[in-house]
Amino acid sequence: MLSETESWVPDDLCAPRYVQDALAIDFDSMTDEQLFGERPTRRDDLPDPRVWAGHIAQGLVEVMAGARPAPQVLRWTTPEVYAVVARRAAVSARRGTGSTRRTVVRGVRVCEPADGVAEASAVVVDGGRVRALAFRLVGLDGRWRVEALQVG
Repeated sequence: MLSETESWVPDDLCAPRYVQDALAIDFDSMTDEQLFGERPTRRDDLPDPRVWAGHIAQGLVEVMAGARPAPQVLRWTTPEVYAVVARRAAVSARRGTGSTRRTVVRGVRVCEPADGVAEASAVVVDGGRVRALAFRLVGLDGRWRVEALQVG
């Protein structure tokens, strides 16, 4: 019971009021890549790597043969892989073989060594030659991206 001199005050009025202060994150010390960079994607959130590997393999060999413009695969490759593919396309263009030969992917094998990572190999028929293509796919921002490429 309260005496005549005491009065009741609700708890929310007695609590100290919140005063907005500076954020606890120091944006000056973070790079743009840390703030806005690509984010890894789990395998469950990516398309089937077997189907996708076949499509990107066909696109890559068509670019390298000079039958397709190199910028078409820019979004799906790292800058290093794109540089290799574009350089091979330029060589094909100088040789003038881009429109005369048909390059076809005949088979693709895929294994997934880690979550969000797929390694693929493809058998490619390039004119009259049979060649091999090996590449590593990494899931970033909800899509697969070619991170490494080896042409044999």
